[in-house]
Amino acid sequence: MPFDVTRFEPRRIALFSGNYNYVMDGPVRALNKLVAYLEARGVEVLVFAPTAKQAAFEHAGKLVSVPSVPLPGRGEYRLALGMPKSVRKTLEAFNPDLVHLAAPDWLGHAALTWAEGNNVPAVASFHTRFDTYPRYYHMAWLEKHVTAFMRRFYHRCQQIYVPSPCMAEVLAGQDMAPNIGIWSRGVDQTLFHPDQRSLAWRRDNGIKDDDVTIAFVGRLVLEKGLGVFADTIDLLKKRGLPVKALIVGDGPERDRFEARLPDAVFAGYLNGQDLAQAYASADVFFNASVTETFGNVTLEAMACGLPLVCADATGSRSLVDHGNNGFLARAVTAEAFADALETIVQDKTLRSTMATNSLTKSAAYSWGAVLGRLYDQYRDVLAGYQAGPEQKKRKSGNVPSVTAAE
Repeated sequence: MPFDVTRFEPRRIALFSGNYNYVMDGPVRALNKLVAYLEARGVEVLVFAPTAKQAAFEHAGKLVSVPSVPLPGRGEYRLALGMPKSVRKTLEAFNPDLVHLAAPDWLGHAALTWAEGNNVPAVASFHTRFDTYPRYYHMAWLEKHVTAFMRRFYHRCQQIYVPSPCMAEVLAGQDMAPNIGIWSRGVDQTLFHPDQRSLAWRRDNGIKDDDVTIAFVGRLVLEKGLGVFADTIDLLKKRGLPVKALIVGDGPERDRFEARLPDAVFAGYLNGQDLAQAYASADVFFNASVTETFGNVTLEAMACGLPLVCADATGSRSLVDHGNNGFLARAVTAEAFADALETIVQDKTLRSTMATNSLTKSAAYSWGAVLGRLYDQYRDVLAGYQAGPEQKKRKSGNVPSVTAAE
């Protein structure tokens, strides 16, 4: 007799993350949206994560600080030092009926071991392709070992959630987890909208009315493809195209990036309406990164009505319809990106059509629908876990093919 999954409502969820409020990025934004949504549904959530002396923003929910140290070479991020006895006591007193892991770090491993020892189902969300990072730091040989490390971690979880079907296919091909579900991302369409465009803002930032502004939005770190972005802008200028680079974001590579692109506009870290205005005041969005599992910034650009040029990678394939709302470059090279951008820059009609198509597609991505589907998957996990060992881990043969569409 099939289980009625509606009987298995999550009541208390413990969420473990390597970052929750000290640096704002795409995964952190999604996790805070999730916690606020769960609390609105009456679910108690306790978040365990490292903290810094000064938070980047006011977080959602209750946060328990865990001991941590700055991450070597990337001091803005922190590495949790496992789960000490005091934190473990807090977790045990909370008595969660579900554990959600947002990173395969020491804290995540400790929480997963605790869940296994206390008969509590553990799920995980896959936010970043950490296995691709070594190639940006001259350690490509390490990539296969990181992949194997992650595989061992995720195979111990009841289910992992990825933000797109194409990411699910990649991980299934790597045998990354036995049960893969979809947790897509949403966008605030009342905030991110083409009406935020401002000629005055452009002029105040030294952008001419006839400049075709190519925007980058994100953390200024090597793995975002900063090198190929700069090379592409140089190549477009050598071709005599009237382009202006707009860089929105901050990070440890900012000084070197500014020196590399002295004519670009560096707007720094922006949030809220300031961020939406910057997006909408650009003309094309360019994302050369291959490390994301979902292009949050790409989706925000779409909602602001921008045509897209992105790497043909997991973070963009579900968002960019090649030739419709932008182009996917199969080769991650300046020449390939420049060819795609040149086509859009030179054809104003095409640029307008792609902008309209981006806006239309973005309308399908609603936070309420996205988080509601994740909640349903939580209930499915709880029902399967209580059904018995033979049903606790279903194989990934039925990888969901849903997106964030309503």
